Amino acid sequence: MKHTMRWYGPKDPVSLMDIRQAGCSGVVTALHQIPVGAVWTVEAIKERISIVEKDNQNYSALTWDVVESLPVHEDIKKALPSREKYIENYKTSLRNLAACGINTVCYNFMPVLDWTRTQLDYQMPDGAKALRFVHIDFAAFEIYILKRPGAEKDYDEATLAEAKIRFETMTEEEKSNLKRNVMQGLPGSDDAFDFDTFLELLAEYKHIGDKELRENLYYFMQQVGPVATEVGVNMCIHPDDPPRPIMGLPRVLSTESDVAQLFAAYDNPANGLTFCTGSFGVRPDNNLPQMVKRFGNRIHFIHLRTTKREEDPRNFHEAPHMAGDVDFYPVVEALLLEQKRRMEAGEKVTAIPMRPDHGHQMLDDLGKTTYPGYSAIGRLRGLAELRGMEIAIKRQIESI
Repeated sequence: MKHTMRWYGPKDPVSLMDIRQAGCSGVVTALHQIPVGAVWTVEAIKERISIVEKDNQNYSALTWDVVESLPVHEDIKKALPSREKYIENYKTSLRNLAACGINTVCYNFMPVLDWTRTQLDYQMPDGAKALRFVHIDFAAFEIYILKRPGAEKDYDEATLAEAKIRFETMTEEEKSNLKRNVMQGLPGSDDAFDFDTFLELLAEYKHIGDKELRENLYYFMQQVGPVATEVGVNMCIHPDDPPRPIMGLPRVLSTESDVAQLFAAYDNPANGLTFCTGSFGVRPDNNLPQMVKRFGNRIHFIHLRTTKREEDPRNFHEAPHMAGDVDFYPVVEALLLEQKRRMEAGEKVTAIPMRPDHGHQMLDDLGKTTYPGYSAIGRLRGLAELRGMEIAIKRQIESI
């Protein structure tokens, strides 16, 4: 696998030199400064490439290998008439990225929000801090803080009773923190939604259910897929996080079946997958090694992280890479076997870009302000552990 790390651009407190010294040769980044739906120009792409490669003459080389993410405009997800304009812009951005030598594009199709957590500083037994999702806290937020119309219908009686007690016993600081955590907005942004805007965005999905959102996703891929194929770009969708409906919004990329349906809707290698072991791993019904074996030729990008389901299995937190619900040995083995298959078949891309994901905030990073889940040292720890496992498994495979 090609080792990479996510970098949020020049404002990221984790520097390119930090990423280089972690042993990475690739960078995963995006042009967060460009409004969603606008065209990524060749000039803007080249400017970011020049920043990434600035010190390559003096130090080990870094390259921009993966776009994460080229966002899909909400009008496309909602199938509004304006989606055609935004789809055309997306096609132009794909052409421009390919012209600059960038051929892997990660995206997601989650309505309104990206990944969602209720706590960004959950203290682990070793004192490190992790991301966490607590079901009752989320229900309390929806019903009593956000006051989303109809939210009560999405929960059973026991959950409603627990959420009421939870809200009534929260301090004002806890309520404020919960609001801030859920309303973070999109990764890479310092902005959070205000309540009125957020409720308006949710209301726009009132008549869009599972069936409609799937159809809108398939239409999008059927439109951009031929362009991606033409210019040699591999599209790779990121699964839902959490992998279940939230806030009355459907989620349509959470299971093995969801992936199979998307691939059937546009059956082309350009229609691929970002294999995120953390998102898929939240659900015990997802068999990760089996998914790698089934979809291996469509996996264009890998996120390796793990969560830990708690006593209430609806709750989970980001676990140390080697101590969560994901058994990484068979997953990494399956991924390396897929790479071996590609090499033997003479395929163009044999080393799949991988990045360690959602590391703990730990050591010196505890006193720093970083993007939630993206401090340097926690990801470095995860990468080191995964790299050691990868080397050991690779040697075993080579000896067979």
